[in-house]
Amino acid sequence: MIEQVKKYIEEVRSFQPKTLDELEQFRVKFMSKKHGILTNLFKEFRNIPPEQKPEYGKVLNQLKSLVEQKIKSLKAQLEDQQASRTDLDLTLPGDSLAVGSRHPLSIVRREILDIFRRMGFIVAHGPEIEDDWHNFTALNFPHDHPARDMQDTFFIERNPDVVLRTHTSNSQIRYMEKHKPPLKVVLPGRVYRNEAVSARSHYVFHQIEGLYVDKDVSFADLKQTLLLFAQEYFGEHTQIRFRPSYFPFTEPSAEMDVTCTLCGGKGCNVCKYTGWLEILGCGMVDPNVLANVGIDPEEYTGYAFGFGIERIAMLKYGINDLRLFLENDKRMLDQFQYL
Repeated sequence: MIEQVKKYIEEVRSFQPKTLDELEQFRVKFMSKKHGILTNLFKEFRNIPPEQKPEYGKVLNQLKSLVEQKIKSLKAQLEDQQASRTDLDLTLPGDSLAVGSRHPLSIVRREILDIFRRMGFIVAHGPEIEDDWHNFTALNFPHDHPARDMQDTFFIERNPDVVLRTHTSNSQIRYMEKHKPPLKVVLPGRVYRNEAVSARSHYVFHQIEGLYVDKDVSFADLKQTLLLFAQEYFGEHTQIRFRPSYFPFTEPSAEMDVTCTLCGGKGCNVCKYTGWLEILGCGMVDPNVLANVGIDPEEYTGYAFGFGIERIAMLKYGINDLRLFLENDKRMLDQFQYL
């Protein structure tokens, strides 16, 4: 029996498997609890003559230790080889990376700002978290004025009120507080209103507001600026019209329409067969607003206008659901990859 154990030792030392399957077969052969060679050899131990048991036990433990070390070392070696092996042809060209695209709102925002930059406006920004003074009171919204109900507001704190801004007009106030006339600025940004999400409304959207304050600024200057913008953006044959409206911070105030971009003013279901599409609100800056920021309304006048970027993008690209702008649907965004 001792000689048989020594033969097993030589067999284990010379064993060199090529795969993990071969190694597993080797493990089962020697270490299976039911029919393994080691199991059987240890069972035979009781049948060995007493004088041979020390030598037999010594070579048997040597075999067991050698089998365990062999399995451990060979398993690690074969796993490393398998991990480094690849069936890929490394000379083939790699997969191309997907190219990102500009968001349609970013495209429209950039185009609008470029137009106003060419007209001499500069771009400025203001905070999205705002206090009551800059978001309401300085813009001619008295605390008890019903115009505050026109905008459902997200309040962060009360007494004093801190809100998520409901319009980018807060940026106009902050800009006028820090700069002296003449002022000619456009102010883009994200705004928030507590509204139900639907195809036509959302609680977060984007605006661009414009402000021009100087001596002898008139409503005619406002009309000419907006006509130039409309024809630059929608096409040289675009016409505009103004309808009386109300905003607390402008007087007089108006809504501006452009000829429908889809039917050219002939009438379609998008413009409800009127030939016109509303795109922005505007007006002359109320003297109270100028006084609130330390600008003399007797010496200076100004105009302001504002519109939603989503509204312009929907008209330009024929998008009929406002929610698509914020859902990150790759099928929709990939359409703007090359714009």
